[in-house]
Amino acid sequence: MADESVKSSKRVLDPIDRVTEVLFGLIMVLTFTGSLSVAEAGRDDIRAMLIGALGCNLAWGIIDGAFYLLGCLAEKRRDLLTLRAVRAASDPQKAQKVIAAALPLMVAHVLQPAQLDMLCRRLKELPEPAEQARLEGDDWRGAAAVFLIVFLSTFPVVIPFIFMRNAAPAMRVSNAIAVLMLFVTGYVYGRIIGRRPWVTGITMIVFGLVLVGITVALGG
Repeated sequence: MADESVKSSKRVLDPIDRVTEVLFGLIMVLTFTGSLSVAEAGRDDIRAMLIGALGCNLAWGIIDGAFYLLGCLAEKRRDLLTLRAVRAASDPQKAQKVIAAALPLMVAHVLQPAQLDMLCRRLKELPEPAEQARLEGDDWRGAAAVFLIVFLSTFPVVIPFIFMRNAAPAMRVSNAIAVLMLFVTGYVYGRIIGRRPWVTGITMIVFGLVLVGITVALGG
């Protein structure tokens, strides 16, 4: 919340963010491969599908990365306003309320007034913060990671169409890869949230395919 001497402990991209970005990229590319008619598709149709899938995920990777940066900037601005409010508070109880409002609800509930007062003193001891919230290196690296995850998650699903000339077997291999990636995504997500990974993996397959079906049905 203060100047460059205060380092953030936040990871560039936490595991939940990685899982959701992979899922997003998968759904986007599956809307293209799922719309391909293997009975009628020729090389030109497959080429158009590949260009569309890669181009779409490229664009959405850039957009998602930009939104990530906007979120980082908003978070830094909120932290800066919290620090200024604490320093400007003439009443210790008011400063404690500002700190409690900025903390997760569960954490704020268990902290005692003395602990909140200690946090208040520590915040007031920090160096003078910058006038405006600014993006830092970790923020840009996080945005780059978002872009790469969304874009690169396209390739495993479309690779069969690049190396296999017959659309029908390429579609079967592509679908198998997509199902496997959905399962792995769900498995990892299940471990993160403390649920049974195998069940969560299977659920993610169903969830992902339902989302793809809705997207295709609505013309996405």
